[in-house]
Amino acid sequence: MPIECEIPIRPVSAESFDATDQLVMRCAYAAQNHFGRLCEERVYENDVAARLRAEGLREVFTQVPLTVSLGPFRKTHRLDLVVNQVVYELKALDGFVPVHIAQGLHYAALLGLDRVKLLNFGAPSVQGKLLGSPFATIDRHAVTVERSRWQAVSPNCAPLAGHAEACLRDWGGFLEASLYNEALVCHAGGEAHCVRRLTVTRNGMELGHHGAQMHANDCGFIVTALGQHHAAHEKELRRLLASLPLRAWQWVNIFHQQMQLVTLTR
Repeated sequence: MPIECEIPIRPVSAESFDATDQLVMRCAYAAQNHFGRLCEERVYENDVAARLRAEGLREVFTQVPLTVSLGPFRKTHRLDLVVNQVVYELKALDGFVPVHIAQGLHYAALLGLDRVKLLNFGAPSVQGKLLGSPFATIDRHAVTVERSRWQAVSPNCAPLAGHAEACLRDWGGFLEASLYNEALVCHAGGEAHCVRRLTVTRNGMELGHHGAQMHANDCGFIVTALGQHHAAHEKELRRLLASLPLRAWQWVNIFHQQMQLVTLTR
């Protein structure tokens, strides 16, 4: 299976979620009241789990493996806390930032859930943020791939595009772009092989170096998740391309269930 979780997790009813969440929040406040807000995340995670088990709950799990795979690529996420099939992602920071929300929705998408909750113990009082999602009712695998601006400029370009499309079709959409990118890096031979430091020049003058992911000697690839501002980003990619010893970029943009494959050449 391309997506595997060590324990079964399914969407729960609103009533079941509310009953579980009341207990979890009560234990979360008790944990912060005892330890303050300066401990590391794992301390709160273990303490909340221990308090929930002391309350008599049996379905309490921490660091649950959630694995995504395709061919030789395999990535395992860890779900911080799962209580009665409700997933909680824990933080111990000043506050939530967009990347935390993206991470929670990523887990919801992989598991087909309609909600995931974030908990933050680093604020003056425990912060809880409920993330609602449509993944229990939509087909994430109803994807589209646009290749009208794509061309193979090296023998390795067609396999790269094919693998990108296979990832989207096997795993579905709405996932973090970094997951698709890691899979393409693996397909291109791994980070040690394909990530290179290229010389940046202007008018023949060397000015430094820039890291690029390479699937061929003179072709690089970039993965983004842009829902808009494509034209502005393309302009920046072309500027960068003109300053590097590359013939082309293969640009893979994955937004929700749509993939665009675009070739940018000098």
